[in-house]
Amino acid sequence: MSELQIHQFPCLSDNFGVLGHDPASGETFAVDAPDGDAVLAALAETGWTLTHVLVTHYHDDHIQGIAKVKAATGATVIGPAGIATVDRTVAEGDTIELAGESIRVIATPGHTLDMLNFYLPKAGVVFTGDTLFAMGCGRVFEGTPQMMWASLEKLMALPGETQVYCGHEYTLANGKFAMTVDAGNPDLAQRMKEVEALRAAGKPTLPTTIALELKTNPFLRAGDPAIRKALGMEAASDAEVFAEVRGRKDRG
Repeated sequence: MSELQIHQFPCLSDNFGVLGHDPASGETFAVDAPDGDAVLAALAETGWTLTHVLVTHYHDDHIQGIAKVKAATGATVIGPAGIATVDRTVAEGDTIELAGESIRVIATPGHTLDMLNFYLPKAGVVFTGDTLFAMGCGRVFEGTPQMMWASLEKLMALPGETQVYCGHEYTLANGKFAMTVDAGNPDLAQRMKEVEALRAAGKPTLPTTIALELKTNPFLRAGDPAIRKALGMEAASDAEVFAEVRGRKDRG
């Protein structure tokens, strides 16, 4: 069983920063660096010494703090090719030996073409960046809906108990949209009550789990008969249903 300790903290307007720490080795990683000062403050709060940064994609709200963090800590930055601050590039199928984990690199293009997710099998955790959100998924800025669906299928195949840490606190808005395409889903209705209570109390709605997303996230439920019927797409492919759901969210 992994001894990995995880510290999640809010930064910028709606981003999350995350630190992972292995007490045995002392190794500590950050997933992205949305705000350098926030990452350094989280390190001061935990008392952990940063050794690595895992980068999910090139958008500024995920990498703009890396230079400051790197200068302050000397951390090694691991991520997709094409980002100036990255010291070691990784891609689909690579493994990163870090913090007592063999971290699997999963390429999930769609939101961006360079998007990487990081799966830690021993800890039962996946860091999904802007690919998978609680009750949502990233907007398809690059690539195609079909590409994004294929990326989400990789995450859907992970064990149900896998904890999902993503890049933003979008859950309440995502849930309100989910109700428009999956209104008869009792699991979704129950989850919305819980999410509304958490947000009213100023608490985060993350992490989530793969199992909970499979039950309540309309972007993963393209095969569900009720959603297909509501959309009038009973005979469509899963990728086509996903594209319609994504399009409705974009237009909403």
